[in-house]
Amino acid sequence: MEIKEKKLYLEYIHAYENKPTLVFLHDSLGCTQLWRDFPTRLSEALQYNVLVYDRLGYGKSDPMPTHERSNNYMELEADVLNDLLNELKIHNAILFGHSDGGTIALIMAGKYPEKVKAVICEAGHIFVEDVTLKGVYDAWDAYKTTDLARRLQKYHGDKVEVLFKAWTETWTRESYRDWNIENILGNITCPLLFIQGEQDEYGTLNQVEKTITQVKGYSEKYIIPEVGHTPHKEIPEVVLKKSVEFLQLNLF
Repeated sequence: MEIKEKKLYLEYIHAYENKPTLVFLHDSLGCTQLWRDFPTRLSEALQYNVLVYDRLGYGKSDPMPTHERSNNYMELEADVLNDLLNELKIHNAILFGHSDGGTIALIMAGKYPEKVKAVICEAGHIFVEDVTLKGVYDAWDAYKTTDLARRLQKYHGDKVEVLFKAWTETWTRESYRDWNIENILGNITCPLLFIQGEQDEYGTLNQVEKTITQVKGYSEKYIIPEVGHTPHKEIPEVVLKKSVEFLQLNLF
């Protein structure tokens, strides 16, 4: 689908009339394919429609014009998501976002609350922490010293170099240390579930606590021991079960 003259790859299954649509938002190195069967399984468990898409520069979408990003790039991604939902006439979205995708989900719910029925934020960020930067630097080392680039090319093709630079250079530049979206959280009125692994290598539990205490709607945290940054991959059955329970209890 074309949004602002850029082609975004998406997979949209509208199988249930008058039901919400689960919208999956991938992380900073992710794409539609890397969600594997998780979106389909959650959709089938709830009998909700499902939309998964690649942001610009990722997966099968058009490449980024440059690796240079503004500090508010995730706020701009929320605007693109709003445009995408408008094009597809989706006005009852349930957002499931991981990492950067979780942050975009929070921003979307704060900026466009009329479209969002609930948010499941997995390992999202609302500000920059030292542990986040360490994780980014470790990933950069892995990119230079292991076959990480080759493995990412399987999903992103020749866009890998640009998207990796976009992520690492943005998060590690001095001006980005002040990035913060806490001012948006008070506009979130829909139910929110924040999922985080206790051993998340990119963020502390402060991300969770400072999010759920500032939103206006019902909020709940789900902290998982001995799990890292990607609970939906590390323990998919647990995350599926919790997500289904949360949505069934909090959507009317």
